[in-house]
Amino acid sequence: MRGYFGIGVEGVSKQANVGSLFRSAHAFGASFVFTVAADYTRRAAGRADTSDAVTQVPFYAFPDIAALQLPKGCRLVGVELVDEAIDLPSFHHPAQAAYVLGRERGSLTPEMLARCDHVVKIPTQFCINLGIAGAIVMYDRVTSLARFAPRPVRAGGPIEMLAEHRHGEPVFRTPERMALYRTEINSR
Repeated sequence: MRGYFGIGVEGVSKQANVGSLFRSAHAFGASFVFTVAADYTRRAAGRADTSDAVTQVPFYAFPDIAALQLPKGCRLVGVELVDEAIDLPSFHHPAQAAYVLGRERGSLTPEMLARCDHVVKIPTQFCINLGIAGAIVMYDRVTSLARFAPRPVRAGGPIEMLAEHRHGEPVFRTPERMALYRTEINSR
């Protein structure tokens, strides 16, 4: 899978659920995890974060939204149950993304929502646990961006195996470079 992602929270209600989120992030291959304006300690989250993700994956603790810094080209995606949000199954994940979730006893602040490039919602009837919501978003990212065998029409596993990846010829900006490349290949 190309690209990278990070995931974090704005504020913290239950540190154990943030630990669970960070453990899932580690399992899904997150490039970094973060908190914004959150009172988060590794010790309090340790019971849920059994992989000790913050020692395995870069962890950033931003004191406020103004301090939040993302890599160049990284898109901030809010996860919030608001009417104007895009339903997660209809969302095309950016190749470089940071997902941010709000505290469980509250929502993303209006300032954080304004900072987001996109806002998605999980199509549920009401809010769900922070760790579960983050895991669903990461699972959706992986299944929509990585290569898997196609889903069968009938119930059960795939009937056909995933085709082996084949690299195509390189793309050149000028016809002269392409001609030179083909000459080199044919002379081998």
